[in-house]
Amino acid sequence: MRSGNRKRWRTLGTVLFLVIVCTRLIAEVFVHPVWFPGKEENRIHADTTRLRADVAFLTGLDTPRNYLHASVLEQVEAYIHDSFINSGGRVERQPVPVGETEYANVICFFGPDTGTRIIVGAHYDVCDNLPGADDNASGVAGLLELARHMKAHEAELKYRIDLVAYTLEEPPFFRSEYMGSAVHARSLHENGVKVKGMICLEMIGYFSDAPASQSYPIGLLKWIYPAKGDFIMVVGKVFGGSLLRHVKKSMMRGSDVDVRSISAPTSIPGIDFSDHLNYWKYHYPAVLITNTAFYRNHAYHTEEDTSDRLDYARMAEVVSGVFNAVLDLGGD
Repeated sequence: MRSGNRKRWRTLGTVLFLVIVCTRLIAEVFVHPVWFPGKEENRIHADTTRLRADVAFLTGLDTPRNYLHASVLEQVEAYIHDSFINSGGRVERQPVPVGETEYANVICFFGPDTGTRIIVGAHYDVCDNLPGADDNASGVAGLLELARHMKAHEAELKYRIDLVAYTLEEPPFFRSEYMGSAVHARSLHENGVKVKGMICLEMIGYFSDAPASQSYPIGLLKWIYPAKGDFIMVVGKVFGGSLLRHVKKSMMRGSDVDVRSISAPTSIPGIDFSDHLNYWKYHYPAVLITNTAFYRNHAYHTEEDTSDRLDYARMAEVVSGVFNAVLDLGGD
């Protein structure tokens, strides 16, 4: 072989090697592949009947559950409180004052009273006068179902598990100090509470098997992720630590739903569009569990976001997977 050919082959080999290394690096930083997650028997099987009933209650109120109707939010708060009590957890009410009106978060906790905590949260208010089935009755129903199963596994917990139903996530309070999650995260920080991880449940009920039913904020992502909206996404920030990979792996092992993940900068729309953003503010590890909201569900923030559009079977798989992740974190 001529020396010129050898040089070209060496150059080609070097370029190919660099492409492979860069691709692997990009995957590890942004996509977080889990190559061999293994499979284990589900710790729980979330009940689709109960999920459906909770969503039906939240979306069937005569008056929308938004900030303009504080009495309706009190009714929802009472429903969540009673469900948490019936689960066997210890329940607290956290006031969220806005002017002369007092709203509230509802907290249900299991495990040790003190020490490091794991937070799982979902907001129960809606945007405008909308039904808010996927956004976010689905997340609240998932939270209540987690509580129903947690008591039976409490002996396994080394850390306190806080299940938090937040008020005032939606506009006009989004990104403000009055968000229920902002009040909760700030209280943890001010009291020096250590947080091992926070998991936010936001829109976990809508799935689609239709071709091209999934969109993305960046064209490149369609070459990495599915074209069909038949998966659940775990979202974290770039270089956000090991929580995302841990949650993804545990969900893959403990459920039958397709679990994908992404770490991305908050400049990409949607990455910080929920309650987890308030925990990032205090450098607490936090991830978002979502069906990607408006990138899939075109009923987002419309009157079409109704309970009949949700896939309760896959929603139950998401809840079962999250439960597995919480128990893995809480018993680690």
